Amino acid sequence: MNVIEVDELTKRYGDSVVVDRVSFTVAPGEVFGMVGPNGAGKTTTVECLEGLRTPDGGSARTLGLDPATARRELHERIGIQLQESNLPPRLAVWEALELFSSFYRRSVGADALLERLDLTAKRGSAFATLSGGQRQRLFIALALVNDPEIVFLDELTTGLDPHARHAMWDLVLSIRDRGKTVFLTTHFMEEAERLCDRVAILDGGRIVALDTPARLIRSLGRDRRLVLTLEGEPDLAAISRLPGVTSAQQRNGDLLVEGEGDALTHRLLEHLAGTGIAIHGLKSESGNLEDVFLALTGREVREEETR
Repeated sequence: MNVIEVDELTKRYGDSVVVDRVSFTVAPGEVFGMVGPNGAGKTTTVECLEGLRTPDGGSARTLGLDPATARRELHERIGIQLQESNLPPRLAVWEALELFSSFYRRSVGADALLERLDLTAKRGSAFATLSGGQRQRLFIALALVNDPEIVFLDELTTGLDPHARHAMWDLVLSIRDRGKTVFLTTHFMEEAERLCDRVAILDGGRIVALDTPARLIRSLGRDRRLVLTLEGEPDLAAISRLPGVTSAQQRNGDLLVEGEGDALTHRLLEHLAGTGIAIHGLKSESGNLEDVFLALTGREVREEETR
């Protein structure tokens, strides 16, 4: 049984259609990602699933419930980390957890959450003194305080430095490993590629692709590119004749080889070893989710939209 079922979901603001007949399902235990630029309709879609907004058309079911009519019951079973959250500056970390615990019939112990999210040392610290990464971990703790079946994480790592972002990624995977379903919205394609079992790409309020990250990338049909730093001059004509190679050229002192097949790298390295050319560096480049988005929409994923 799917934990989320969405069919032809539509939401308008005035004359603007922000979510346009969106349909998808989410299975239990998945990390399901919804990606796209700002204004694509990600947050509005999620708010309809959470019962924070009422759709203008179509249907949405979360844990078998209609979010529009069973909001209170639903909120007992889901956890929500909002895109923008704030707390009183002087509120201590443990006080925030105790406060949010009081909102639910069932809750997880504050000390256990603090330990899981590496916040024990900040237990008595005021909210205003926390770093960006610590605030995000606290917001996740607040989303987990009722031991939810589904956790909604919206733009989880926006504004974080690379170290804090990777720490958040590890945290998301640990939540999944505890049997929770995670619904992640982001405009960072690398984040979705690293974390998600399946990804829906939104553009202009519509889903333009939905599949696993690997299958979406393979759908590009793009050749693999190998960039090699060599000592010596390679025979480009001979390399071009290797099975699987579609092109070979030199650029800025490096050898660039494009081709297909799992054996491409092995054949190339074997050939170069046979010619006595030393290899000082090798980098493999392939498509990614951002390439998929660009191919589908013709523009960069991080491009801001006015809507």
